[in-house]
Parts: sequence; structure tokens; C-alpha cells
Amino acid sequence: MKFPPGILDEIRARLPVSEVVGKRVRLAKAGREWKGLSPFNAERSPSFFVNDQKGFFHDFSSGKHGDIFAFVMETEGVAFPEAVEKLAGLAGVTLPKASREAEEQERKARSLHEVMALAAAFFESQLESKAGLKARAYCEGRGLGGEIRKRFGLGYAAPDKHALRDHLAGKGVAVEAMIETGLLVHGDDVPVPFDRFRDRLMFPICDVRGRVIAFGGRALAADVPAKYLNSPETTLFHKGAVLYNHHNARKPAHDKGTVIAVEGYVDVIAMAMAGFPHAVAPLGTALTPEQLTLLWRMADEPILCFDGDKAGRRAAFRAIDVALPLLEPGKSVRFALLPEGQDPDDLARSGGGQAIARVLDGASPMVEILWTREVEAGPLDTPERKAMLEKRLRALLAGIRDEDLRKHYRAEMEARLRQLSPRSGGYGQQSGPQQGGYGQGGRGQGFAAGRGGARGRDPRRQGGFSGEPVRASESLSRSALFSKTPTVSPREALILAALVAHPDLLASQAEALLELDLAHPDTNRLRQALVDLDADRAAGGADVSRETLELRGIGPLLARVEAAVRPGDRWCLDSGADPVEVRESLRQATTLHHKARTLHKELGMAEMAFAQDESEASLAWIRDLRLQLSAIDGMEAEIERGGRDDDLTSRP
Repeated sequence: MKFPPGILDEIRARLPVSEVVGKRVRLAKAGREWKGLSPFNAERSPSFFVNDQKGFFHDFSSGKHGDIFAFVMETEGVAFPEAVEKLAGLAGVTLPKASREAEEQERKARSLHEVMALAAAFFESQLESKAGLKARAYCEGRGLGGEIRKRFGLGYAAPDKHALRDHLAGKGVAVEAMIETGLLVHGDDVPVPFDRFRDRLMFPICDVRGRVIAFGGRALAADVPAKYLNSPETTLFHKGAVLYNHHNARKPAHDKGTVIAVEGYVDVIAMAMAGFPHAVAPLGTALTPEQLTLLWRMADEPILCFDGDKAGRRAAFRAIDVALPLLEPGKSVRFALLPEGQDPDDLARSGGGQAIARVLDGASPMVEILWTREVEAGPLDTPERKAMLEKRLRALLAGIRDEDLRKHYRAEMEARLRQLSPRSGGYGQQSGPQQGGYGQGGRGQGFAAGRGGARGRDPRRQGGFSGEPVRASESLSRSALFSKTPTVSPREALILAALVAHPDLLASQAEALLELDLAHPDTNRLRQALVDLDADRAAGGADVSRETLELRGIGPLLARVEAAVRPGDRWCLDSGADPVEVRESLRQATTLHHKARTLHKELGMAEMAFAQDESEASLAWIRDLRLQLSAIDGMEAEIERGGRDDDLTSRP
């Protein structure tokens, strides 16, 4: 819920910081301020200060700082809206009522929550009934006894295609509500809607308030295409913005000062059984920025715990790219990799909670995993390969938005790079900021140089910028952030149109497709149609095909998207094209898309930051982002030139 700034200001005006803090901390007057012992760290000498005139608290022992809302969030482990509501009541401020439209949406959401609660209760009863015998046997085999099943609300969806539908209908629930919550599979080619989840062990997914908003289902039959099936995106459920077990983990995470993110539902439950109730999990996808933000609300340094296999290592490396641009002083992540071939459930069975604790205690900081990933990317036995490592690190660290943190990361990487060539005192000792060497003259000419960020220099005099005001770049102006009528991105069009032409690839790409940040309404609609079709197919519905899309009224939209594909990429739309080549083109397009969308968003923030504060850091940030976007445009042009062929039939 959004609150008008005037309301927040009124609450601040009515509640001195010392009054709010004084309910938890014994304060003593110290000149114009108040002081006391830190509520965040055990200490003997006061290092916690409150200034009512400036309206903030500052804790020197932990570095925490903020206003009354931040204090309540930090000390009580609540989200911002809850902090506002609590302090409004304390201040005697009446929060404005929502608009009629917002009230209607809230009423509708409450109704849908009731539907999900009824579905969860039905699944739970089925698990404990005669029909759930096979599912209970599976649970017992995984060590999930009756108490833990009840604690996590586990259930069972019977094989019958209409069991849940008929049960909810008997409770007066409309079919439309079942469809809107994702409980039924429907469509123009589905004459009678049927249950999405069948013969699956069910895991209810809850919001932070503990209300069921979705389900995850684990197939019990070995021949089912999708081992795990999640609810589709709905009014209540946005997969990338939810953490499994968030509602249960929030208080223990606040009490313990940390939170652990594992990979799956059963991993979370295994961690809880082993004595780690502050464990959560993403929902079958790579960690998203929204989920990382949720983790940081629970702890300053969440531990990302990954399985001890190649997939777990890849997941850890992907998490670096998500976290790096979002890091702030005091906000980071640590990485705990389990022993080879083990997940939390395996480790808990073999070594108990102590074995898990040892792994968590040995968690590595972000900088260590970043260095490991880049060094392991290839051999470093020639100056050229070392220079490439330096270049990659420079580009990665440029994504850290906080100037001080970026400086410390650069210093750390400079030191590590110098150790690669101890006899020469470093490598790449070229003169001039554009080469950015290390060793002699490396300080000030390493990562900081060539970016217009060296202290005492005006980057506008280094050829990067003129003295004119910064305007949105041409590429940013074309993006959905600035355009009122955006055009379909050729890259987005290629990804979606290729999956329509090659539906066999969709099953393996569905999760990645959901993670794409798409800018245009048409590509978003087509993406949702494809994901829904794939889910329907996995649940026994119609196959994914152009004909099915046209039956569902998606034909005109598909034609518009296909028309946006570049001529050099149109060979991918040929159903007879080599699927290996198509898969590689999709991989390239997806990688470039993720990178470009991230850079466009950062460029928008950088340009807005410069408009507010014309600092050297802002200029350096803009310059670096523009260079990276130019590199992507050049790379994409090379790919297109390599793929363009007037005679499409000559392509394999």
C-alpha cells in the first residue's frame, strides 16, 4: 500500500524519534541528542544516538541509521506498511481510506484468499485420508511426519480431474474464482475446466502475512513431464516477488540476525527440522532482485545455500549477477556450498544440524565467490587472458552503484590481480587511463581510471561528456521507460516467436521465459499465453502450437510480434531450422536481453541521479553504462550480420 508523503510527514512531526526509540532503548540526554546502548549489538559503552531535530537515529556499532519507520522495521522485523500503521496508531493519525477502486480490489483479493484457504484445507484433508496413502508413504520416506506436515500445511491433490473443482463448487465457489486463482486449467480449447494439480504432493505458498496465495505440486508418478508444478501468475501470486516460508522465517531470522535461502520446498522443511527455522526458498527460479530485497529486509547478510553439484554452483554464480548491482554498505550476501552431491535434506540426514551449521559457518563472502567465478572462467597463462580477466572484473564492478563500496571492491580486486604476477609487480602497466594497469602506477590507473571517476579530475574534460546537461540517451529514449508508445523489441520478438515455431524447446525454457523482463504489452501477453499453454500441456491439456494460440485469439498478437523480428534472425522462425542452432540463438538473445534490460534501468537511474546531483560519480556511472550498452548493440549487430541470409531456405 502506498501512503501520501504528507501523512508520513505528519506522523514524523507528532512522534519524536526519542519517544519511539525510548520504548525499547533506555536513553540519556547528551547535549542536543540522546544516547544509549545499541539495541542491535551487545555493548558496554553507549554508541547509539538519537537526534530529534534531524529526525533520525544512528548506531555506530552496527552502522544502522534511519527515521522512526526504519527503527520499527529493524527492531520488530516488520515491513514498511506495518510500521506505518503501527506508528500512525501511536501518533493518533488516521490513515486515508483507499479509493473505491482500491477497496473493490481489496474486497476481491479477500475473496480469492478465501478460495485459496478452502483449497489448502481440502488438500490437507486429502493427504490424511485413505486417498492420500501413497503421498503419506512418500512423506514418511523423506522423514516428513504428521507434525511437520501439519506445520507446513502439506496436502495431496488426487488424480481425479474434477476433485477440487467439485469440492469448491459445493462450498459455493464460482468457477471464475477458481480460474483466477490458477486452480483450474481453462481455455478456448478446453470445453470443461479441470484441476491443474493432480496426483501431487501439495506445498501451500503463503504471503508474508501467512495467507495462501499459490501452490507448488510435486508429482508422485515417475512418468509425469513436470516433476514440480507451480501455480501460474495470478492476481495474488507473482512468483519472482515471493519467498517460500517467508511468513514463518521472518521472526526467527530477526531473532538470529540472519536468514538462509535454499533451493526448494523440501530443503526448507529439512532445514526447519534440523533446527534452522529461518530458511526460505525461491519458487523454482533463479533468485530475483525482488526476492533479494525481501531477504535484506530480514537480515543484512543473507546466506545463499546451494546444493553441492554443478547446478548448485551455477545457481550461486547466477546470484552474483543479481546481487552485485544492488549491494550497499552493510548489505551483502554470503554463499554456502554444500558437500558434493548433497542437498540440505541429505546433509541433515547424514550429519544432523551440526553438519549444516558447519557449512553455514564457513559461508564465503560475495567478493570471494565473484573472484572464484571469474578466475575459473578460463586459463590465465598469457598476458592477453589476464587482461581479459581484468576487463571482465572492471565491467562487473562498474555495476555497483554505491561509490564507496565500488572503490573497496576495486581495491580488493587490484590486490588480487597483482598477486597473479608477483615478479612484475602486476601486469598491464600501460600508461594512460584507458588501459588501466596495475602494479606501478596501478593506484588511480586501475579500475578507477578510464571511468572518469578519479578524485580531483573532471570527467567532462576527458572526452566523455560535454558541459551540456545530461539527457536521456537515444537507446534509453527508445526504451519502454521513456516511450509512451513503445515498439516491440526485436530481441523480445525473436525469443517468443522462436518458441512458438519450436514448441519442443518451450518445456525446457518455461522457467527462463518467466524470468524475462519484457517491456512491451504484446510480448508480455504472448509470454503469458505460452506459459499457460505449457502448464496446460503438462497438466494433460492441449499441445503448444500456433493453431492452439489462434484458437485462443492470440493470432493477431503473434503476427505483430513476428513482424518485429530482424530479417537476419527470421530463419529461427522456420519450423524446419536446426533446433540446436535455434537453442543457441535463444541462449544468446536471452543473455543479451537480461544484460541490456539491466543496463537500461541502471542508465535511467544514473541519469536521474545526475539531474539531482551533478557529481563525478554520476557522470562516471552514466559513461560506463553507455559504453556497455554500445558494446551490446555492436555484439547484436555482429550476430545479426552473421545470421542474415536472403535465401532462408538455405539455412540448415
